[in-house]
Amino acid sequence: MIEKFKTLFFVKSSLISLYLSLTIPIPFISSEKLKIISIITFAVGLFLIINITSDYVNTCDKKISYKTSFISKMFGKKNWEIFWKDIKFIKSFPTSQGSKVHYFITNKDESYLVPQRVENFERFLSIVENQTKLNINEIGYISPLWTYKLLTYLSVLMIIGEIIAFVI
Repeated sequence: MIEKFKTLFFVKSSLISLYLSLTIPIPFISSEKLKIISIITFAVGLFLIINITSDYVNTCDKKISYKTSFISKMFGKKNWEIFWKDIKFIKSFPTSQGSKVHYFITNKDESYLVPQRVENFERFLSIVENQTKLNINEIGYISPLWTYKLLTYLSVLMIIGEIIAFVI
């Protein structure tokens, strides 16, 4: 059975709302000569950020695959898939923020970043553990979920403030 794990909602919403909070004022404060260009640029940017945050992971009995959008591929992200039987171990590295990133290491010594920002993460990890028989106890979200939620809420408050400032 194939299971799909989309990008975590609060990761996606934090990036989109931050983009909106930083760019909504631009078409309103730009000169008349640049209004059309700024509106088009705003729309293209919104399309790009929505598209880039639409990556997902598929799992089935035989393999795990990471799927990214055409736009993400243009920026260097790549699709990948690994058969469960080819995963030798999971290697962890600390980040400069005090968290950890994890990589699937294959029998050919290839490394693939373990997705750590997917919805239903506990289910995802249980599938990884069941299919690979590897210890996944150290694997968690790359950042605490409250950080994405806080960024979303602050960005929404900024948008509300910008709307109020523009109306008044």
